[in-house]
Amino acid sequence: MIIIPAIDIKDGKCVRLAQGKFDRVTTYGDNPVEMALRWMQKGAELIHIVDLDGSVAGMPRNANIILDITRNIDVPIQVGGGIRNMETIEFYLGNGVSSVILGTTALQNENIVRNACEEFPNKIILGIDALDGNVAVRGWTQTTEKNAVDLARHYENYRLKAIVYTDIERDGMGTGVNVEATRNLAKAISIPVIASGGVASIADVENLLAIEDCEIYGVIVGRALYTGAVSLEEAIRESKKVIR
Repeated sequence: MIIIPAIDIKDGKCVRLAQGKFDRVTTYGDNPVEMALRWMQKGAELIHIVDLDGSVAGMPRNANIILDITRNIDVPIQVGGGIRNMETIEFYLGNGVSSVILGTTALQNENIVRNACEEFPNKIILGIDALDGNVAVRGWTQTTEKNAVDLARHYENYRLKAIVYTDIERDGMGTGVNVEATRNLAKAISIPVIASGGVASIADVENLLAIEDCEIYGVIVGRALYTGAVSLEEAIRESKKVIR
């Protein structure tokens, strides 16, 4: 399982939101590029970057910073937030980004997802952000009636790299990963699943590794890294252990 540090960018700074609410923001750094270098030096194999301003605007707002990160680090990055057309997908993937995350687009324009997967196989990630099991879109500002598992199954035969599954209620709260919901999704599909939301301690990594009937591809860690509740080096060491 891969441990994936998160860098959320708002107004050019590294921040974390509580439950995806823009009025509950904590700033952890003024320089996202330096933060990415820090996680790379500590052993990160992949970094998760979200353009929070872009997720609400529906178009990139911090692309210049994201491209600066690609030029300055030697590990792959996956990027989400405001990616809702082929032009943006092509822009990011053509400028050093390893994979892009489509969330809102998956519900609003299936053709874009299809075309992106055909043109860039295994570089497209489906972002499913759920509240009480239902998908939320537009930077989590709108909740739909679409079930998260149903949406994932709909894209089962697309050439997706992975699905990032985020439990919004737990995100940024340090209350622990929703292991049951993540496991249920991973069992329901063959697409690799990345857990996100609520990592509070090494115990969350251990709990995901301990799932016996399916495998979790990776886990995104945000606030816990920034507060020091989780050491990236320790989490990576733990993730390499064979539990079963």
